[in-house]
Amino acid sequence: MDTMRDRFISTTSRLLDEDPRLALVLAEISSDGFQQAERRHPDRVINVGIREQLMIGAGAGLALTGMRPVVHTFASFLVERPFEQVKLDFGHQGVSGVLVSAGASYDWPAGGFTHMSPGDVALLDTLDGWTVHVPGHPDEAEALLRRAVAGDDLVYVRLSLQSNASARPVSPGFTTLRDGRDGVVVAVGPMLDNVLAAVEGLDVTLLYATTIRPFDADTLRHAVAQTRADVVLVEPYLAGTSTTAANDALAETPHRVLGLGVSRRELRTYGSMEEHLVGQGLDPAGLRERITAFLGR
Repeated sequence: MDTMRDRFISTTSRLLDEDPRLALVLAEISSDGFQQAERRHPDRVINVGIREQLMIGAGAGLALTGMRPVVHTFASFLVERPFEQVKLDFGHQGVSGVLVSAGASYDWPAGGFTHMSPGDVALLDTLDGWTVHVPGHPDEAEALLRRAVAGDDLVYVRLSLQSNASARPVSPGFTTLRDGRDGVVVAVGPMLDNVLAAVEGLDVTLLYATTIRPFDADTLRHAVAQTRADVVLVEPYLAGTSTTAANDALAETPHRVLGLGVSRRELRTYGSMEEHLVGQGLDPAGLRERITAFLGR
């Protein structure tokens, strides 16, 4: 199976052929995968080199001319390093575009903490109007990317090497995978398979999200109304990123919320992505221990 990043490259290359409004801005990362697209569209595939602030500014400049820019690099260089440009060049100027990241929270541990971005979604939460897609499978990544490119809004597509075994149909909100009585568990993107293994045999409602912003308050409220009002959010980035959104959604209902994700504590080791999942308690055994403790089972 190809990776989400592989699918991003192949899909975007095709979209550049199909849509003359589309432009791609890179900062070296993935540029080798777009060599053919660059030869076909030298005026719409732009590699600015290792200049991430310029990359964002160039994307926003293209948007000011009426183009639909897709801007891509590792998450830490796409959201964190040029955050001022994201805030001002896109948000303050009132233009739109699609940011597509790779690297996620710790896809490449050997790259060190400079190449890890567990706080990217939380950082974008400080800005207004961003749609955030977190696909759990390459097929979902393609569907969400096509939707993002066809739109005219601010979109962040967060890609990861971690992938579920099979794709699910993508929807603007949460998908109910099963109903239960002892609480609600929300699995975001590539966390689904580990969550499915963790809640096996538990009588819980399971919701799946590939679009986490806007937050699907209606589906969460409906799920809580059918079960006990204990909610566990399992996200592949900073723990607690969506707990405020869940609390706001359930403001009229007495409830408890547990946010599971990547700890603020830095794991200062290389290892593998799988070892980082274990270290963060996001493997099936770690998730089951914390979910059952919270639910009192």
